[in-house]
Amino acid sequence: MMTLAINDQRLAKPGSQNAALRDYDSVRRAIAFISENWRTQPAIEAMADAAGVTPDELHHLFRRWASITPKAFMQALTLDHAKGLLRDSASILDAALDSGLSGPGRLHDLFVTHEAMSPGEWKNGGAGLTLRYGFHPSPFGTAIVIATDRGLSGLAFADPGEEKVALADMTRRWRNATYVEDHEGTAPLAQRIFDTRLWRPDQPLRVVMIGTDFEVRVWETLLKIPMGRAVSYSDIACNINSPKASRAVGAAVGKNPVSFVVPCHRALGKSGTLTGYHWGITRKQAMLGWEAGQLGMQ
Repeated sequence: MMTLAINDQRLAKPGSQNAALRDYDSVRRAIAFISENWRTQPAIEAMADAAGVTPDELHHLFRRWASITPKAFMQALTLDHAKGLLRDSASILDAALDSGLSGPGRLHDLFVTHEAMSPGEWKNGGAGLTLRYGFHPSPFGTAIVIATDRGLSGLAFADPGEEKVALADMTRRWRNATYVEDHEGTAPLAQRIFDTRLWRPDQPLRVVMIGTDFEVRVWETLLKIPMGRAVSYSDIACNINSPKASRAVGAAVGKNPVSFVVPCHRALGKSGTLTGYHWGITRKQAMLGWEAGQLGMQ
């Protein structure tokens, strides 16, 4: 059995990186409180208390984290907002075919170019592949960035103390690959993913998809969904010419190994419900709320 060591001391060091992780930890507590109490429109004082900060600190935290006020973030977690994201779900995918992944509607998006590993490489469990990985701070907790020489192949998230479990979950996907910890080598990828100033159509992020043919088709469809919109599982199924495969689509979405970049968080139930998310519903809510901030929701 392969043993994968994690340099916990690096994650524990003080500095700006740890500040980013502390921000998300406070945001995570606020989200949990808002999710349970949004119907009563709780006051900012109650939200701040749940997050373990003062009301003023909470306001500055959300502004710093996603350029959004706590009140606007609370609005972004409502069912009505989710239904708005789903507006014209089917036509979003059709329009993406016409405008391409770099059309004017993608102004706020991370631009991606992708390729798929051969079916044989996937079937062999990644045998012969060398996958480099590193742990990096992100707006959504510790990010585990995994890459091949051909591009980003994995992105997972972990809450404090769960880094080893999250990494083990990823390595089981390609059980025969060789894994090498490479914090310095994966750092530029993490910066490209989470620094929105680097989201440029002329410098797309390279992504390598490792999965079955069906899974890859689902993941490619997810890439068509622009920030600030969402699609239903059934519309994804129709888009890949498998209209009766909504359940299989849901399973493939759940197996997406490149979280956030391949935006499985933008797949919702037909009624706007935030169905299961591999890295936790709270993180899915955080991503949708963070994106609302990037789009200028006030």
